[in-house]
Amino acid sequence: MAEDRYNKIVDISFTFGVRIVKLFQYLIDNKVNPAIPSQILRSGTSIGANVNESIYAQSKKDFVAKMHIALKEANETRYWLKILHASGYINDKEFESMLSDNKNIIGTLVNILKTAKS
Repeated sequence: MAEDRYNKIVDISFTFGVRIVKLFQYLIDNKVNPAIPSQILRSGTSIGANVNESIYAQSKKDFVAKMHIALKEANETRYWLKILHASGYINDKEFESMLSDNKNIIGTLVNILKTAKS
């Protein structure tokens, strides 16, 4: 079962990363100050990058560290989504959809970390 969760996080973090890249391009095309799109691009794609790095973790401790970084990046991404929504750069529907995916990622990462630490 832990392997199923792990495969799930690989897939959902990749799909979310693609959505973040598309959001980044949308924001740049709409001339949003590049600082914010760059921040969400960095944190939103870092989630999947760290999950993928964990595949070749050298130890359980290294695996947990990579998953913790992914969790921190997911939390930061949630912050930037809230900023974009509150600033009117993304509408309610876009925000709720992205936030739902983000919450799914966070929940999955938390479950993986609980299992890995036990």
